[in-house]
Amino acid sequence: MSLGSHLQELKKKHANLAAMVEQAQRSPGIDDLKVRELKKEKLRLKEEISRLAN
Repeated sequence: MSLGSHLQELKKKHANLAAMVEQAQRSPGIDDLKVRELKKEKLRLKEEISRLAN
């Protein structure tokens, strides 16, 4: 897998996580721990994307 395609895949995963976080925050019975875990994973992906892009 080339670096460009790897970055694209990471960006897709990041966007999916962003959508999941938004949806979870709108759900009335969502567990705060689950939202926190999603946000941590989203941040981890963002940092990896940033690291690989530079």
